[in-house]
Amino acid sequence: MKRAFLFLLPTLALAHPGEHTEPGPEVTEAVRTGNGEWSYEVAPGWGELPDGTTIGPTHGGVVFDPKTGRVYVSTDALLSILVYEADGTYVGNIAPECQGFHAMDIREEDGKSVLYGAQLNAYGNKIRNGAGLEPTAPRVCKIDTEGKLLLEIPNENTGEVKGGWKGLTGVAVAPDGSIFASMGYGSQFIHKFDAEGKLLKTFGGRGKGDKVLTNTSHGLKVDTRFGEARLLVCDRENRRLFHATLDGEWIGEYATHLRRPCAVTLHGDHCAVAELEARVTILDKNGTPVSFLGDNPNRGQWAKFPVAPKDMKPGIFTAPHGLSFDPDGNLYVQDWNQTGRVTKLKKLAP
Repeated sequence: MKRAFLFLLPTLALAHPGEHTEPGPEVTEAVRTGNGEWSYEVAPGWGELPDGTTIGPTHGGVVFDPKTGRVYVSTDALLSILVYEADGTYVGNIAPECQGFHAMDIREEDGKSVLYGAQLNAYGNKIRNGAGLEPTAPRVCKIDTEGKLLLEIPNENTGEVKGGWKGLTGVAVAPDGSIFASMGYGSQFIHKFDAEGKLLKTFGGRGKGDKVLTNTSHGLKVDTRFGEARLLVCDRENRRLFHATLDGEWIGEYATHLRRPCAVTLHGDHCAVAELEARVTILDKNGTPVSFLGDNPNRGQWAKFPVAPKDMKPGIFTAPHGLSFDPDGNLYVQDWNQTGRVTKLKKLAP
């Protein structure tokens, strides 16, 4: 098969400001992005639905389940959370009551994988109401991989949450089971709960500088690369990632001059960052960029929700919002998009 490759130059950019839809052109050739040991090839047609429809608006997250090899993609559509095999085969959808997970985390508990979701559901509620379903207030949900609800926060254990639940954006779970939730579209507080949903601590707030203050505390990740676990925060509109202790104390900036970071995923000593302004960046353990993936030369598409399928280019992102590594270093990336878009990038052997 003839192969066409697209190489994206590894230059560091400084700070920069379920529906039927006509599909884009069929992709049958491989497209390459990245550089060096972080070179990738696009998997053509990955995640397409069997009936040819689009998956609906994507404003959520992606997680890979290492126990089953399956990929979970959250949406604002009635399909809620889509389940795929790693090769892109559509398995089905789960947890309709969890429509609108803005972010997800996954971990093993008692030998089984469980998903945690930050259910913002602002856009999803409009769809749910149209379908005659009751809207769901923002909450953190814990579900099994079949979609059964195991825990929700707030609950009878939670107590009063400073600033309320408006604007829930992120969720992450620590090795001891404590749960973190960020209010990036609201108060900017980050809350820490125990495994039963009891509020343990609130920290953060709106601001910037060398403190745990944010301007859109978007995505969260518990980072275990430095010995004692710490919290890695996507401070989107301050265009940086920073570390805090699990008690909410400032550690330091990890990476700066990013293009509005939304989510982060870890692989060994490296991490990948979904940047809303049309790029995924690989960072080393020191926070230094080592590869740029899918960098879009058309600034008119950066962070744009309405980009139509026919206007999307394979291997070129428009608004990365959620992403996940698998154990082999492959990446699954979700763009923020009105009709839905998920891309698999297959890591190439060095």
